Amino acid sequence: MTGDSRDARVPLPSRTSDARLVVVVRAPAADAYDRVLDVLVDAGIRSVELTLTTPGTLAALPRLRERYDEAADIGVGTVTRQDELSAAIDAGARYVVTPITSAPLVEAAVAARLPIVPGGLTPTELFASWSAGAAAVKVFPAGRVGPGYVADLRGPFPGIEVVPSGGVDLDGAAAWLRAGAAAVSVGGPLLGDAFRGGDLAALRERTARFVALCRREPA
Repeated sequence: MTGDSRDARVPLPSRTSDARLVVVVRAPAADAYDRVLDVLVDAGIRSVELTLTTPGTLAALPRLRERYDEAADIGVGTVTRQDELSAAIDAGARYVVTPITSAPLVEAAVAARLPIVPGGLTPTELFASWSAGAAAVKVFPAGRVGPGYVADLRGPFPGIEVVPSGGVDLDGAAAWLRAGAAAVSVGGPLLGDAFRGGDLAALRERTARFVALCRREPA
């Protein structure tokens, strides 16, 4: 696309940007969300990515937004098709995340004024999404490259906003943020066994550590 798409870039919601932490939530089914989301949001999580690999996510999204909207941004991830993007928009997603590089998905999200974070790994993939108007680009799987990749990308692509995803634990989150990542995307290392009947007090403690580490300090 032309430079017009960059001028029309839709940034991430301010709560997500300030939190610098997106929790990727994969549940066995959508009716399992509330028990875990209650703990996450109460412990300070301000951005949650619900994945389409969880059955019933889009049907549950309006109810979940009504429940959590005052405290957290609820986005939709694992979007790979135009019909999924349209359904996420209709259901009220605050932002969408893809595991792939797809210019048509980015263009459609930008046209709908919805922030989108497309996935990719190579400089070509990431720059294609960024130049098409993405709010940020998701480096996935982040463990294959490491935090130094932020500086590597910003050499030829100054200003690119990077969100690492895939195996990012507490130490990794600290390293990526020090390197200049806009936010970190965290799943298993924070959620642990929460969806398998795990200790919710332990989940709250893990969440508090991630929130404290990632929260942007006031200027």
